[in-house]
Order: sequence, then C-alpha cells, then structure tokens
Amino acid sequence: MTVRRGLPAGAERRAAELYWEAFGRKLGPALDPPDKAVPFIAAHVNPDRAICALLDGRLVGLAGYQHDGRAFTGGSVHAVLRAYGHLRGLHRLLLLALFERRPAPGQLVMDGIAVDPALRGRGVGGLLIEEVAAVAAERGCRQIRLDVIDTNPRARALYERRGFTAVRTERTPYLRRLLGFGAVTTMHRPVATRR
Repeated sequence: MTVRRGLPAGAERRAAELYWEAFGRKLGPALDPPDKAVPFIAAHVNPDRAICALLDGRLVGLAGYQHDGRAFTGGSVHAVLRAYGHLRGLHRLLLLALFERRPAPGQLVMDGIAVDPALRGRGVGGLLIEEVAAVAAERGCRQIRLDVIDTNPRARALYERRGFTAVRTERTPYLRRLLGFGAVTTMHRPVATRR
C-alpha cells in the first residue's frame, strides 16, 4: 500500500466511483441518477486536492480536502445546469448548497474519505488522515475540520481514534426524508506545528 498526494492521471473515473460509493446516499438527492452523477464528479475533481491510497497501482482509497479556495470536488453553477438541465439543475443547486463548507482562516477542511469496501477496516482511512494532517501542517494550518453525518457512526469512530473531537452538532430532522440523515457533527483536530 502506498499513499501519495494528488490523483494519478487517468484515475478520475475510479476516484468518482469510490467517492460515489461512499457518499452516494448523502449526495443522491442532488446528483442522482448514478450514471449521471459519477461522470459529473469525475469531470469536476481537482486532482491536487486529493490524497490517494494505491494498492498494486490501483486506486483503493482517497481523502479530499479544501484549502485556499479549492476543494477536491467542484463543478460550477453552469456545469450543473449543463449536465442536468435548467429546471432540474436549479433544484440540485439548492441541495448542493446545503453541503457547502468553507474553511475558516487557519483551517483545512477534509471533504471526506472513500475507501474500497473490500479494504475497509485495514487502516487505509487512518493512513489517509495522517497524510491530510501532514499537508495541513505544511500549509501552516492550525486545525483540520470535517463534518460527519449521524448515519455514519463508523466514520465518526475513525475520526475520534485519529484525534478529532466533536465541537457542535446541527440537527436537521426536517431534512431526514430528503437527504437520509438528520444531524451533522462538526469535528476538529489540531495540527501539530512544524519546527
């Protein structure tokens, strides 16, 4: 297993598949159907905002992050409208706005971790988190921030084992039927300063 910064050339589709497998339930209302969502994500990833885990050269895990105004996933308003049409696109843009998170000064926002289901529980997520922490330290960040939904206790447990602590939970029961979750917990991890 090797961990590297940046998405390997030509791995955009595989990255989008991993990302969709991990977050499709959450992003489904905004980007469904999958046969449209995966190509859309693949076309709008920023390879320089990914940390990747490779096994025998194959992408098996990734962690996306947001810093300096760029995130792992993107797609402009025009790109969404072009892909989904104006009528359906406007609805999707409203849903996507619910997921928008911007880093505060001195923060790096982790956009999520996606690991091949066959390799979960084998330490891949921990390796990715530690490399994200190294990137944050090199960029002079004091803190890593992430959000985890209430229907993903396994991810929250991983984050807690890796030094993240919950700082607030926003309860959104009115969105449970639409998005499939009813609360989002924001977690922080301090970044060790480099000397």
